[in-house]
Amino acid sequence: MPIAGQILRVLLVSTREGMRDEVGEALAGWAGDQRLFWVSQPDLACARAQDLVPHVILIDDALARANAIALIKELASRLPSAAILALVTEEAIGQARQAVLAGARGFVIKPLQASDLLNTLRQVLAPRHAPSLEGEAVERVAGCVVVFCASKGGTGRTTLALNTAVSLRMETEQSVALVDADYSAPALDVALNLHSERNVCDLLSRLALLDEDLVTSVLATHVTGVQVLLAPPPADLANSIPLPRVQHILALLKRMFTWVIVDLGLPLDESAFAFLDGADRIIVSVLPEMVGLRNTRLMLDQLRGRRYAEEKVWLVLNRATMQGGVSQGDIEERLRVR
Repeated sequence: MPIAGQILRVLLVSTREGMRDEVGEALAGWAGDQRLFWVSQPDLACARAQDLVPHVILIDDALARANAIALIKELASRLPSAAILALVTEEAIGQARQAVLAGARGFVIKPLQASDLLNTLRQVLAPRHAPSLEGEAVERVAGCVVVFCASKGGTGRTTLALNTAVSLRMETEQSVALVDADYSAPALDVALNLHSERNVCDLLSRLALLDEDLVTSVLATHVTGVQVLLAPPPADLANSIPLPRVQHILALLKRMFTWVIVDLGLPLDESAFAFLDGADRIIVSVLPEMVGLRNTRLMLDQLRGRRYAEEKVWLVLNRATMQGGVSQGDIEERLRVR
């Protein structure tokens, strides 16, 4: 299920465009942010689902020549964490029973009523607390995500990120995860003298089975106790990681750690914005020189364009006393920030 603040991802498998419109209208009543994805070709549903890692999969029983029950069974085995719901007509209750036996969490009667769909979603997405030794529910508070970024290289972004992570661990003794999200030029393994063959790619290939044990087995441990999720060599990651996959990993890290520190590289692509969307604080590092200021101005415009709250974005001036550098007052005037 999505954690607080996360966008609900719903995948609809239906050959009918009208069904997409019906579901979209019903989801408009969802209390939080949500995003609907549609697959009109059932044979592409499994691949699309593994790419998106949706919280909910809606299967229309009217899939023409495709077998809806067989598809539900396959999706349930490949994505056990997703809540699968069958969309059936009132005359096809027998089909609904078969769907549940095949792995669906439930069903919704067509034509859709918004209240029925939303109530069913709330039921299947309700948190399932594991009992403690005393029999009481165990509730875990999500950690804080701090993303370090910059408009260009050489601003000290990586140094700020790793020193912040190490300092938080040493000063607070709380759990800290450090994520190398500079996929074009990873550096944390060298900077922290870590020698590990495991990296984020070991999670991407097994997202359907993602749990705390799997994440722990991939993390590298620094001598300070900071746990590090390394980036792969650039040649091993030809394309950016899809946004839902990053969100899925980030959501689990937030459950596991008090602090999640992210060293974010360039460009600001889909992967980068997935980290920024999930951040509680965005730290933008800048040097007191003209090219960096121009690029920082453009980056701040991008962040504002995505409607990030101004108090969420902090600007850090590095090497503020650099000889010949632009003064702090001029920087604040140019960038219109403190």
